[in-house]
Amino acid sequence: MADLDALDLALITALRSNPRAGVLQLSRLTTVARATVQAHLDRLEQSGVITGYGPDVDVAAAGFGVLAFVTLEIHQGALEQVREELAAIPGVLEAYAITGVGDVLCQVAATSHADLQQTLLRIDGSPSVARSTSAIALSTVIKRRDLPLLTSRPAARGTRSPSFR
Repeated sequence: MADLDALDLALITALRSNPRAGVLQLSRLTTVARATVQAHLDRLEQSGVITGYGPDVDVAAAGFGVLAFVTLEIHQGALEQVREELAAIPGVLEAYAITGVGDVLCQVAATSHADLQQTLLRIDGSPSVARSTSAIALSTVIKRRDLPLLTSRPAARGTRSPSFR
């Protein structure tokens, strides 16, 4: 787990506001030397905190306005097979192995209810899936976010420029 300091958080915040910003612009936004910004970005990338720079895509705006969450109960020991089968279905945006009533939770997008039904039939057609339960999302209450979580923990202290001490 990476200990994020104030500069790391400032860089992540700046990148959220300016996703196309380069190192020089980030240096100006954070009032920190360019080499320091580059070193922090390199460390954040190498530690896996920053995994990419976009673009973030709104699938609803791209024509896939039906969003559903599907809980799967799978047969014992079939997680790898289900992973491969789900990866082959374009409408499956993400899937997680979970605890609780189900075994896998999927986020699925479709162009219409009929398209969603076809995707669900394809998922249910897997010999590894014993049962599925679906819930269609009506609206987004809170979009995916990470800054409130990252900034909720006290930042690590280190030798940084005066504005980040």
